[in-house]
Formats: sequence, structure tokens, C-alpha cells
Amino acid sequence: MSETGKGVNAGKLASNVQKRITRAQEKMMQKLGKADETKDTVFEEGVANFNKQMAEGTKLQRDLRAYLAAIKTMHECSKHLQECLAEMYEPDWFGKEEVDSIAEDTDLLWGDLHEKLVDTALISMDTYMAQFPEIKARIAKRDRKLVDFDSARHHFASIQKSKKKDEVKTAKPLTLMEKAAPSWAQGIISAHQIAQTNLTRCQAEEELARAQKVFEEINSDLQDELPSLWDSRVGFYVTTFQSIAGLEEKFHREIGKLNQNLCNTLTKMEEQQEINGAAANHNATVESDSTKSASKADTTATTKPNADASVTNGSSDAELPSGFLYKVKALHDYGATDSDELELKAGEVVFVMPFNNPDEQDDGWLLGVKESHWLQKKDFTAKGVFPENFTQRL
Repeated sequence: MSETGKGVNAGKLASNVQKRITRAQEKMMQKLGKADETKDTVFEEGVANFNKQMAEGTKLQRDLRAYLAAIKTMHECSKHLQECLAEMYEPDWFGKEEVDSIAEDTDLLWGDLHEKLVDTALISMDTYMAQFPEIKARIAKRDRKLVDFDSARHHFASIQKSKKKDEVKTAKPLTLMEKAAPSWAQGIISAHQIAQTNLTRCQAEEELARAQKVFEEINSDLQDELPSLWDSRVGFYVTTFQSIAGLEEKFHREIGKLNQNLCNTLTKMEEQQEINGAAANHNATVESDSTKSASKADTTATTKPNADASVTNGSSDAELPSGFLYKVKALHDYGATDSDELELKAGEVVFVMPFNNPDEQDDGWLLGVKESHWLQKKDFTAKGVFPENFTQRL
């Protein structure tokens, strides 16, 4: 059995080698213009469209895989970012549970997007591209069978041409050798030549018919499939990109809601922190006011002069507007810490006035209006208290 198998394989190998040699010879003769080549313009256009469609599909498949890889990378980056926020978000801050929940939901959305893109787009893309290698192989086979058909056609035409030459040769006068043969032998020779010619012709005709049948079968199938495959690309592109667009639209809508919730939570947290900060500041202010009142009470200064006090340093009562006691000049800047206090700048002059109720005056504090304000407004609306030890009496 093994020897028989080897013999069969060897015979097939020899046949294949002979076919390659015959095809190479035929292609060479066609390139040199010594043999015509069967042309099919419509089929060639179909092959050109096929090659274009396969190239576009290959690029789309490659770009889709790169896109999915980028989605996966974005998923990982988003996950790390959300985890970072969750770790930094302190437990006592407003919305801690909400922030953790948003991080989990965001991770699920990214994972769901990647999974559905693989299921609806990538798998469909791979199935679409899987048909091209088989069709490409059949196109190559069709080209080989076309060469076989052309070779068989040319061989048969050559046999036909030789037959006509033999017929002409038979009609010519016999040669000296043929004349020397007996008459009965001359008939046998002639019959043998005719039989040999007819046998060769029949073999060539059978080979031509066989080659033509094989070629036309595969050619006919491809003539139907290539246009159909070319047209199918439109529906495939529409389905693929609609699927991608739909998944992205849903993903961005849902992720947008989560992002809005996160923004709202962070805003409320900030507001809560501001409220807490304001409460702390209020407590500090109350404590500061208490301290200031104590300071006022402890300040050692001269007592309030009475209404009959005289103006010194060259000033006279006539130099003061009615209702004022005397003038002082600020020696240092004083920043007001309460709404009833007068803010002073070093060098400013103040008209001192009596308190309406002497019990309201704290020791070491005076009541007055800045000279500049009085000269402009002529009213007491800007009056305020200030520490006497920050001023010098004029």
C-alpha cells in the first residue's frame, strides 16, 4: 500500500510540475505576443473592486482593534482616577457614599462599553473579513484555470493546423521511399498517419473541453459572488458604525449623568465646608469681641474732658465747629475691628465730641469725626470711637 501511495503521489507531483511548466510557457508566449489571452473586462473590474474592498476592510479591522485597545486604556485610566478621588475624599465630608457609588458605576459603564463593542462590532468585523481569503484563493485558481484553458485552446488550434498540412501532404505525389514500398504497404502507412493525427486531435479536443469546463464553472461562481460581495459592503458599514455610534451615545449619556451627579456632590460638599468655616469664624469673632471689650475696660488713659475744657497748643474754641470739644491727631494707623469704631491713618485730624450718654464711654476711648469728613459733609454720620492712646491732642 505504501508503495502504491508513493507512486500515486509521485505521479501527482509530476503532473503538477508539468502543469506549472505548461502555464509558465503559456504566460511567456502571451507576454511576447505570440499567443492571445482570454480577456474579461467585467470580471477584471470585479477583481479590482474585490481588492479595494479587502484593503478597506483590512484597514477598518486594524483601526477598530486599535480603537478598542484605546477604550480599554481609557477604562483603566478612568478607574485609577476615580479610585484616587475616593481615597482622598475624607469619610466625614458630605457625599462620601455618593462619591464611592459614582466611582463604581463609572467603572461598570466603561467595562460594559468595551464588552458590547467587542460583541457587536469586532466579532462582526472578523466574520466579514473571514470570507476574503477563501475568495482570493478562488480568484487565483480561476486565473490558473484560465491559463490552462488558453493553453489547451492553443494546443488544439495547433493540432488543427497540423492536420490541414497533413491533408495537403497526402495529396502530393509520393516520395521515392513511399513509391518503393509495396502498394499494399502504402495504404497501411497512409491509414496509420491519418489515425495518429485523428487520435492526437481527439485528445487535444477532449483536453480543451475539460479545461474549458473547469474554468467556466469557477468563473461562473465568481461572476455571481464578486458583485454581490461588493454591494454587501454598504450594509456592513452602516450596521457597524450605527452600532458603534449607538453604544457611544448611550455610554456618554449615562457617564454624563454620573459626572453631573459628581459635580453636584462636590458643590454641596464645598458649600457645607463653607458653612462650617463660617460658623467657626463666627465663634472666633465672638471670642475676639469679648477680648476687645475686656481690653477697652483695662486701657489706662486720661478721662473724658468736660464741655468746659479749653483748647491748648495755640487752638481756641473759635477754631472748632460748634458741638466739638477739641482736636486730636493720629500718631499711628488704627484698623477698626467693629462697626462703631473709627479707622485712622497716621497724621489724620479728628474732632472730638462728647458722648450722648456718658455711661456709654469706655475708659481710654474717645468719640469723634474726622476733620476731612466734617469739612466736606458737615454731619455726624461718620462718627466713631477710637483709642485715645493712638492720638495726640492739639
